[in-house]
Amino acid sequence: MSRSLRRGALAATAVVFSIAALSACGAGNDAQTLGIKPDNAAVTVDDVKIQNALVITQPTPGAKGPAVVSATVFNNGRAPQTLQSIALPGSNAAVVLKTAQGTGPIVVPAGGSVVIGGPGNASATIENGHEAAKNGDAQKVVFKLSETGDVSLEAFVVPSTSYFKEFGPTEIPLPPSATPSADASADAGEHGAEHGGEEGEHGAGDGDAGAGH
Repeated sequence: MSRSLRRGALAATAVVFSIAALSACGAGNDAQTLGIKPDNAAVTVDDVKIQNALVITQPTPGAKGPAVVSATVFNNGRAPQTLQSIALPGSNAAVVLKTAQGTGPIVVPAGGSVVIGGPGNASATIENGHEAAKNGDAQKVVFKLSETGDVSLEAFVVPSTSYFKEFGPTEIPLPPSATPSADASADAGEHGAEHGGEEGEHGAGDGDAGAGH
């Protein structure tokens, strides 16, 4: 994909995702707000529809830290389904799923939906995200549901900036400049030793003076 096409795809994804994902919270699959088909990753298998799927990485290029999968999962069936796992084929990524409450399985209710990613929603954290996905690429993501089975699609990989900031990883590592370097620690040790030596010399002088008196 050329750079211009990639930028256009990401821009379109940003606009649609920011509107559709926010409106999907608490909206049914038949809601008018979902009548417009998104330009970003979406797929339907049997009773399950997955929309607005993205892999969102750290905001700083090359930063080590977790990434997340963000998506909306719809269940048009008559029985609830459990999201058992999310996998990124071709990588060693481990995706940890959590409900909005932090415990138990993620259940997609019959005739309802679940938003993954963002404040107050379920989450899917890629623990070694910096190794699993590269910004600008399309990453295959497989959602495994209890009744439908595997549902796969190609999701855009984007950094946690601009439209995607509030849906991105919650654990943001400090930039390298904010971490004291080994040289700085060594310098601090040398200065401490020098001050300690000076204090020792002053102490010895005071002792001599006291002995003279």
